[in-house]
Amino acid sequence: MPSVITQPVVSKLTRAAIFLVVTVKPEPQCEEAVRALCGDLASLLRAVGFRDLNGALTCVMGVGSDAWDRLFGQPRPAELHPFREIKGEHHAVSTPGDLLFHIRSMRMDLCFELATQIMSRLGDAVTAVDEVHGFKYFDERDLLGFVDGTENPVDQDAVDAVVIGEEDPGFAGGSYVIVQKYLHDVKAWDTVPVEQQERIIGRKKLSDIELDDAAKAPYAHNVLTTIEENGEQLEIVRDNMPFGDVGKGEFGTYFIGYARSPGRIEKMLVNMFVGRPPGNYDRLLDFSKAVTGTLFFVPSATFLANVPAESAVAVSGDGTADASPTPQRPSDGSLGIGSLKGESTHE
Repeated sequence: MPSVITQPVVSKLTRAAIFLVVTVKPEPQCEEAVRALCGDLASLLRAVGFRDLNGALTCVMGVGSDAWDRLFGQPRPAELHPFREIKGEHHAVSTPGDLLFHIRSMRMDLCFELATQIMSRLGDAVTAVDEVHGFKYFDERDLLGFVDGTENPVDQDAVDAVVIGEEDPGFAGGSYVIVQKYLHDVKAWDTVPVEQQERIIGRKKLSDIELDDAAKAPYAHNVLTTIEENGEQLEIVRDNMPFGDVGKGEFGTYFIGYARSPGRIEKMLVNMFVGRPPGNYDRLLDFSKAVTGTLFFVPSATFLANVPAESAVAVSGDGTADASPTPQRPSDGSLGIGSLKGESTHE
């Protein structure tokens, strides 16, 4: 099997990020503009990132379920579907989104410039439905004061957690990503004694040391978001970032989770919003409200580089989308979307 280059889903944490979600207008020329960007995204990234080679600029592009049918037709990634809302003690909403651009760098100006170039290239073909500028807050803390992402897998464990392999060979090297924007009631949170905050999170606030299992509350965030299958813990990679607007009194966390199966993240969310068992929900949600929720498939960088600008999608006699074989875009060394950090080659 030829080498497949992944998008940089497991890149190292950075000081800044932009999370940009757009919808694609339902006209053929708009879809063609998106397909053209797929093949050109790597060169846009190189042009912006070359201004500071130490800026660690990367970009991950994800595609939503409905947009996949319009842009690429069949075949489809095996587990791609719209984000499923969850109604329990609290509500995980499902919101529109055809494309996700997860832009990361050590410098916000590099993120901003790349986002500007992407939107300039897409022009009137898309409508931005959500844009969040995230920042590193002291020692990787969220705006509730706790360190976020401590238990992320690293190195090969991270790749194994997020990169699709033989379970869906047609889309090997890809990944799934779920994003949610949470708004925090910081004033209410600050009235909760630190000891109770620690029971809600499952970790010490100052030291970030995990509480002993015997001391953890059954509703602790890190209890409900730990899932196992056949005795093995199923991991995901999070790259959450704080964001806020002080003038509006808006303080939040942008959750972004990558996994080789969206079912992993969905199980965590059901545990949080419904409870395990039902009713034993994540008490953090009493202070944090999910206002967006979208699922995307992250195709390999190789797939994006080979997308033709013209449509390869046709409609068959039964009304379903079909795709003719995708012409190969000549390789000019641009397959590696993002820096070498976090990229993986799969045989």
